[in-house]
Amino acid sequence: MPNPVVHFEIMGGEGAALVDFYAGTFGWEIDAANPMNYGLVPAAEGGIGGGVGPAMDGKPFVTVYIQVDDLAKALEAVEAGGGTTLMPPTEVMPGGPNIALFNDPAGNRVGLVLARPS
Repeated sequence: MPNPVVHFEIMGGEGAALVDFYAGTFGWEIDAANPMNYGLVPAAEGGIGGGVGPAMDGKPFVTVYIQVDDLAKALEAVEAGGGTTLMPPTEVMPGGPNIALFNDPAGNRVGLVLARPS
């Protein structure tokens, strides 16, 4: 499948509580030992990795990230199809992923992540 879903985020107001919930409920090994308290969830066999943690504005949300080869071109296609750009192509942190966010025509928040060269 071209452009697979490769990452998820489950975010909310109390990031540590979310990490505890998902780790305890589903047995996920979550590493939140970083300055952003972003809990990294490694990919399990047959699944994708993701993140659990605090939302910057405190509002809960779930986002899936679609891998693409060109963020700007993908956002052009999103807008041509009736979606709207929420965040233009952005480097999360030095050496980190490049991402963008959009709303689909129904208002769902969806992420894009730039494919890393192999």
